[in-house]
Amino acid sequence: MRVLIVSDTHGRHAGLDRILEEAGDIDLFIHLGDVEGGEEYINAVVECEKHIVRGNNDFFSDLPREEEFCIGKYRVFITHGHSYYVSLDPEYIREEGRARKADIVMFGHTHRPYFEQSDGLTVLNPGSVSFPRQEGRRGSYMIMEIGPDGEAVFAQKYLK
Repeated sequence: MRVLIVSDTHGRHAGLDRILEEAGDIDLFIHLGDVEGGEEYINAVVECEKHIVRGNNDFFSDLPREEEFCIGKYRVFITHGHSYYVSLDPEYIREEGRARKADIVMFGHTHRPYFEQSDGLTVLNPGSVSFPRQEGRRGSYMIMEIGPDGEAVFAQKYLK
């Protein structure tokens, strides 16, 4: 199973289109907020199962603020992250993930890629497609692959 994880497209679809092309076949699409009205576009171009949450710039959106679901054997908690002060430190969202008994916590908001695995918990942020803030300022995303053994492998990717 291949999972495409993106965040912070901010209504700009050119980067998302490039990512969809680069990523190839996917089985699940996750958007971690700040779609800024791009839900209809995403629903039109992404043909697999989708999970999209509302970000701090998704005014008047009826998207959920957060979601919990399973990917294979993994319990996943997704949110944009601003309500958990991720710009300051990922500690609050890490604690929330543990409280929810999640195996994987995914968030956006900071526009910077982040990946940490410790004590059975994976915490990640794919960065921003449209307005990256990390060194080099290249749009970024993540691919999660579940192999035949059921184990997840994560790859941080950058737009070419």
